[in-house]
Amino acid sequence: MSALAQSAGTEEATAGGEASFDLPAVTVTTASPVVKAKPKAKRKSAAPAPSSVVQAPVEETAAPELQPLPGSIVDAETFASVSVATAREFEAVGGATITDTLQHKPGVTGSTFAPGANRPIIRGLDSYRVRTQENGIGTHDVAAISEDHAVPIDPLGVDRVEVVRGPATLRYGSQAIGGVVAAENERIPTYMPPGGLKTRIVGGVSSVDEGADGAVSVTAGTAGVVIHADGFKRSAQDYSSPHGRVHNSFVESEGASVGASLIGTDGFFGVSYTHFASVYGVPGWEADEGVDPRIDMEQNKFMAKGEWRVRNSGIDTVRFWFGASDYKHSEFARHAHDDDHDHDDDDHGHDHDEDGITPFSLGSRFLNRQQEGRIEVQHLPFVSALGEFSGAIGIHVDNRRTRGTSFEGESLLEPVHTTSVAAFWFEELAVTRQLTLQAAARIEHTTVDGTGWEDFHGHLHGDHGHFHAHTFSGEREYTPVSASVGMLYKLPFDTVARLTGSYVERAPDAAELFSKGMHEATGTFEVGNPFLDLEKATTAEIGLKKATGAFRFDASAYYTRYNGFIYRALQGLQCDPVMSGGEFNCVAGGGGHHHDDDDHGHDHGGHMFDLVYFQQRDATFYGAELALQYDVAPIWNGIWGVDGQYDFVRARFAGGENVPRIAPHRLGGGVYYHDANWFARVGLLHAFDQNEIGLNELETPRYTLVNAEISFTTTIDVSARGATKLTLGVRGENLADQDILNHSSFKRREEVYLPGASVRAFGVISFN
Repeated sequence: MSALAQSAGTEEATAGGEASFDLPAVTVTTASPVVKAKPKAKRKSAAPAPSSVVQAPVEETAAPELQPLPGSIVDAETFASVSVATAREFEAVGGATITDTLQHKPGVTGSTFAPGANRPIIRGLDSYRVRTQENGIGTHDVAAISEDHAVPIDPLGVDRVEVVRGPATLRYGSQAIGGVVAAENERIPTYMPPGGLKTRIVGGVSSVDEGADGAVSVTAGTAGVVIHADGFKRSAQDYSSPHGRVHNSFVESEGASVGASLIGTDGFFGVSYTHFASVYGVPGWEADEGVDPRIDMEQNKFMAKGEWRVRNSGIDTVRFWFGASDYKHSEFARHAHDDDHDHDDDDHGHDHDEDGITPFSLGSRFLNRQQEGRIEVQHLPFVSALGEFSGAIGIHVDNRRTRGTSFEGESLLEPVHTTSVAAFWFEELAVTRQLTLQAAARIEHTTVDGTGWEDFHGHLHGDHGHFHAHTFSGEREYTPVSASVGMLYKLPFDTVARLTGSYVERAPDAAELFSKGMHEATGTFEVGNPFLDLEKATTAEIGLKKATGAFRFDASAYYTRYNGFIYRALQGLQCDPVMSGGEFNCVAGGGGHHHDDDDHGHDHGGHMFDLVYFQQRDATFYGAELALQYDVAPIWNGIWGVDGQYDFVRARFAGGENVPRIAPHRLGGGVYYHDANWFARVGLLHAFDQNEIGLNELETPRYTLVNAEISFTTTIDVSARGATKLTLGVRGENLADQDILNHSSFKRREEVYLPGASVRAFGVISFN
């Protein structure tokens, strides 16, 4: 999609009546398929010769551009609540996942299951309700099935990440009922780089995990043909917490991508191929006992994207996205009793013959092959008696085959085949210069074909019993229908009010329908429900935003009521995942993951898992988010200011029981300075005690996260083809070395502390 670039705001500060500064532009493309025409860029007096291809915009630099502020308020007139993190933020934070940078933004937390597997949680919702995507196509992984599964996107490979908080189902489907995390980059080039060449080299080192990372990207083009190549590599050892080294918390990742596009005045067409690989450990009880669980994953992905600017016959632009991927990962662990499993070969790149150490054995393997396509047609704006209409229609198709095979007991997920076909429509009406309305609708047909259990029953004799499973094999069909309405109203002082209402439906995921076995990451024995109904949500949200001027803010409040919220319900039993004599042995108890035989002489193979059923129950979520920035005054060569943030979410089931793993109230702020070369900030984020807990949860104590950063950017070379810039910076995290437990993580009950005090040094060299 062509970028919808909007100014992030222009700051005018008077020092002797002359100082003037501009903030960098921020781009938003995810929230809506309706792309407004960009204002024409002002060209320098020495304009280049006319070209037949799209060039990167070159604006007249009437004022020095300030170094960007992390968490800048986005000046895009979106009906949804949107945050944007730029490449500059990812370079400074340096985490192994994009969530490491996003998780401190209002309304967003992370699962922090492992340094290599940290999935975003938006407004208390994750897994099957939050879609992760790259360049408009889903990440095609199995991260939603289990918290220990990674999202195959490295932070060093993105230009920006847009977070849509709240329902985005109408454009992206059932998995986006809670929001979208959209990574964007130029792996498929969409414009000709200035001077025909653009390069970027980034690298950094961190103290807390003895980590090092680096990436390089090159984009070059001429005569309407643009090619791109990039690669990255990172390595981090076990990190340190205030309580010492956290065993088995290492991560190693690498990847590369190549792409090419044909670009002209009427659009572009491009393709890319990406390889991603990662090996990472999972800390916690099992790691402390010497089991050392680790995951070895890789993905190969082909993508295509294009845009045709028709501007005729009532059609403004036609856009399309396509992706096809092959994903797999293997889960290894050291089990002394696994002598009968001969999986300790060396074809996975690991040494399994360490002297005196139990070799790794293959416990399970997950495969996912997926194809996805979307086409959108935006019509030309037209004026009626009601105002100016602009809108788009689209078709979205998805085909996915997933399998989770266990070599230690019942497989969690037998082969399942999911297909979906959807049509959607967005329409905006500019009634006046102040008032804009939006309506959207989507209808989707989803088919899930798989094998699971339609019944899992038994009887306890005392606190011990035998349970039997009855197999279900067949197809489930769903037709979710969703709709939304919204309003934007421009108030005085460049303030925009927004009001939205939506009704969205979600088809159950294959794992919710057909899971039937051990889920080692969460310590559960999961039984899906092939008879689940649609999950339905009704949401109302109000927001107020001011993105320009010295004082900028974005505030939202929302209320969502779920009818048939799908969740994993503990049954108060623990079961052996290995069938014995055609039945499963279960004992009374729950809420913990035990590895011992029970007290009645029954041998359960050493592992017992909490029995959970996928069930449905009505639930209510509500909360608020606030982000603000205030440029206090000009000083030295730039501006100093203060920022702040606050967010909370409350979630209850019908009957008043708390939904588990909901983040606490968070309040934070900082002081910053930035000019054309320097950026500095010191800030803190306080998480309050979380004592509003769900069934079998533990209360989580408060903590205060203190961070600081300073960086310097300068132009080191200027030529006729462009300019070379250098950025050097240092960032410190958790400088108070606080004990931090994440209430939203399954690892909280295992008391896996997050990293302690850390210092990261980073550098970036970019041309054009």
